[in-house]
Amino acid sequence: MDHKQAAALLRGQDDILILTHKRPDGDTLGCAAGLCQALRAIGKTAWLLPSKGATAAFRPYLEGLEAPEDFSPRYVVSVDIASLGLLPDNARPYAGRIDLSIDHHPSNEGFARENYVEADKAACGEIVYKVVTELGPLTPEAALPLYVAVSTDTGCFVYSNTTANTHRVAAALLEAGIPYQRVNKRHFRTKSLKRLTIEAELLEGMHLYEEGTVAVAAVTLEMVERLQAAEEDLEDIAAFLGQIEGVRHAVTIRQLKNGTCKLSVRTAADLNASAVCALLGGGGHTAAAGCTVEGAPARAEETIVAAIRQVKRGQV
Repeated sequence: MDHKQAAALLRGQDDILILTHKRPDGDTLGCAAGLCQALRAIGKTAWLLPSKGATAAFRPYLEGLEAPEDFSPRYVVSVDIASLGLLPDNARPYAGRIDLSIDHHPSNEGFARENYVEADKAACGEIVYKVVTELGPLTPEAALPLYVAVSTDTGCFVYSNTTANTHRVAAALLEAGIPYQRVNKRHFRTKSLKRLTIEAELLEGMHLYEEGTVAVAAVTLEMVERLQAAEEDLEDIAAFLGQIEGVRHAVTIRQLKNGTCKLSVRTAADLNASAVCALLGGGGHTAAAGCTVEGAPARAEETIVAAIRQVKRGQV
């Protein structure tokens, strides 16, 4: 499927519900909001499934778009979701009736009736942009959240996944007349004092492997509770360790209350992050992937370091 076919499908539907993934980031929320705005612009009834996990930084883009409790959709779309396991709890009733999946993850499981996946795109926002512009003229209301999607998933265009196409899409979104300066300041140049404290503690507790090229650090439950940190204080924390000079591959461990740890892996070109996480039941992109490991952070660290070494030595 291509963007023209996806747009034709959407044009023929109404009463559309758009799903985002759990622990939502700027890409999934921006795609959902941008697509919703575009569908409304051509006269469709479209809503987002309420995102209970959206942080304060992203809440403004969802204003007026979250579905009322009595909304009964006739067509269901998911954006930036690679597997049904990434659906939040309130989306699980729709697991068996997703009509269209729009995604950029190579690990997409093809769970929808129709799947539109472009695995070479840095952000799902690049794909949704093509669908939106096929539906009709690009409006500022749709362009703003799509810019959030593309910019946040590329670290304001500095991550290794950024391509020439990413910049072309961003330029087109800027030309729609959006307040991108405000977006960049909010998402890339503003940190809470709690966030800076968390970064300092990550540095203090960090361990280096493979001659200093691999960095691993954990955000523990104790740390979050002691600092009274909110989710917005931890936004995109996985990108932090990779800023250290000499570090090529970084792993950020997030301890969860259910006795597991969520691992976010960011790598340079000589290590496939998706292959590393696949060994532990996860997946993602070549430079950014994730997985979940049972046990405490120390056990998670041992497990992920072993997986990294296995992939680096070509034992997969």
